[in-house]
Amino acid sequence: MNDFLKFQAQTSPHPLGLEISHAEGSYIYDTNSKKYLDFVAGVSACSLGHRHPRVVNAIKDQLDKYLHVMVYGEYSQSPAVAFCKLLAAHLPSTLNKTYLTNSGTEATEGALKLARRVTGRSELISCNFAYHGNTMGSMSVMGFEERKQVFRPLLPDIRFITFNNEADLEKITTKTAGIILETIQGGAGFIQPADDFLKKVRERCNAVGAMMILDEIQPGFGRTGKLFGFQNYDVVPDIVVMGKGMGGGMPVGAFTASAEKMDLLSNNPKLGHVTTFGGHPVIAAACLATLQEITETDLMDQALEKEKLFRSLLVHPLIKEIRGEGLMLAVITEDAAITDKVILRCQDKGLILFWLLFEGTAIRITPPLTISEAEIKEGCSIMLSVMDEILSEKY
Repeated sequence: MNDFLKFQAQTSPHPLGLEISHAEGSYIYDTNSKKYLDFVAGVSACSLGHRHPRVVNAIKDQLDKYLHVMVYGEYSQSPAVAFCKLLAAHLPSTLNKTYLTNSGTEATEGALKLARRVTGRSELISCNFAYHGNTMGSMSVMGFEERKQVFRPLLPDIRFITFNNEADLEKITTKTAGIILETIQGGAGFIQPADDFLKKVRERCNAVGAMMILDEIQPGFGRTGKLFGFQNYDVVPDIVVMGKGMGGGMPVGAFTASAEKMDLLSNNPKLGHVTTFGGHPVIAAACLATLQEITETDLMDQALEKEKLFRSLLVHPLIKEIRGEGLMLAVITEDAAITDKVILRCQDKGLILFWLLFEGTAIRITPPLTISEAEIKEGCSIMLSVMDEILSEKY
């Protein structure tokens, strides 16, 4: 632990600091052999739990063939080609060509560049309390000034609207290259679109010729009962951004658009977007195995049934509401101090929970899609017992 703090850069003054030994299925084990039930899944990244056999076998099989051989886009490498082809088969017909990146934030960068390239415009619109990654372009469309003010100046020509505010859509004009939205706002507290908001964004973009970009980095890959969250809202974006859950625990991202649009990145200028390790064959093999498992099983249907179980069990005076859909849930407490106590005490009792970026009262519940009903009951029992303790101390 001392070396972790001394030699590895930190993201906050007080990391949770578990020293990990191994992980399997829905559980993580520390170096003291303590077992933790994982209700977070690496912040929505481990869709199939830890070390899913199909993913591990795909990785091992690819390791015996080749690793990195050439920068992205030059050689045909079968794991990446097969993944992109299968992904296109499960997306609307206009979303048929995918650019593979190293992370969700790089995918956001590529999507923003593509919107400008397609339209020839510069203005980009995002939402208050939006989070799309932490590189300079992605940070520019982050709707939380406190987290970005010390890094200014950022990209120019960025405007912000409020999610679910229909009147704000008038700000999308013929000057707008694109609007980027999370299908479900993550850091803001798992806020779902209401009153056909996404459809109205789509209509406005059509009217003024702006690109509609949907960020599916958290809802994507089965977490909401559909492969992508936008498929719940009868809307099709021009560009979809993905990451986290697509790699079965491996680092990856991607953005998908029509072939006509995506091909613009390959000329005038050439190398409009380029990456060395995007589409890495080992990671692409993990992505393919993950997508196959999600689409060939009933895991997406199970996500909605498991949501019902969570909602039926998590009833307590300290819980104000439960937001989200499927296995992308946020338990909202009375105040941030209660949320902190629940998360930290549950970890002590062997249950991993986590925070959301901007909503201090929210407890993240984003377990693996493969979590069992028994494991859900086990974890919820721990949560309720901790809340009982906190409630007794309060009164």
